Amino acid sequence: MNWHEYIHSDKTVLLGKPILKGTRLSVEFIIERLADGWTEQQLLENYPRLTKEHLKAVFSYVAECMEDGLMHELPPKVV
Repeated sequence: MNWHEYIHSDKTVLLGKPILKGTRLSVEFIIERLADGWTEQQLLENYPRLTKEHLKAVFSYVAECMEDGLMHELPPKVV
């Protein structure tokens, strides 16, 4: 999946956060909804401009960020 076809950044939209093309939804927003327990179907129903390809691109984008070391390392868990 080439996430570049579905995700871009524009300084004039959401302060330059990566957003899904054709929407004003940020990658961060989608990940937050999924972390809150939303399903793919709920996202697609609530945001009609969103497509399954957009969602695949979000995962591809996040995976690439992790591979490139762009994600922050988690602090050690205190027991």
